Amino acid sequence: MKRVTWAQKISELPDTGGRTPAAAENSRTVLLDEGGDQMSSLEFAKLLEKWRDGGVREARFCLGAADGFTPEEREGADKVIAFGRATWPHLMARAMLAEQLWRATSIIANHPYHREGRQ
Repeated sequence: MKRVTWAQKISELPDTGGRTPAAAENSRTVLLDEGGDQMSSLEFAKLLEKWRDGGVREARFCLGAADGFTPEEREGADKVIAFGRATWPHLMARAMLAEQLWRATSIIANHPYHREGRQ
């Protein structure tokens, strides 16, 4: 994650039985859940850019426990996204999230790494 240019922090949270801890002020919470919205890399980048430019200081990405998130947690999240309709192991989902964060950073910086829509 050293390539991500804006301030970032990836940390392990203690097991809370799948419950999301309270969010910090001026942050956004994104739940990673197989039933969430499927976004293209470009859509994901534009969402993060909008939040960053709007003064959001932190985006928290939470992976659900075996039973997923409660309806209340899903309603309280700023965004619920999926990496496809399949269920992924946590380590794989974390790797895919890291890739999408790097890709979003390159899209926002107009770096040629991302090639969506190019002929």
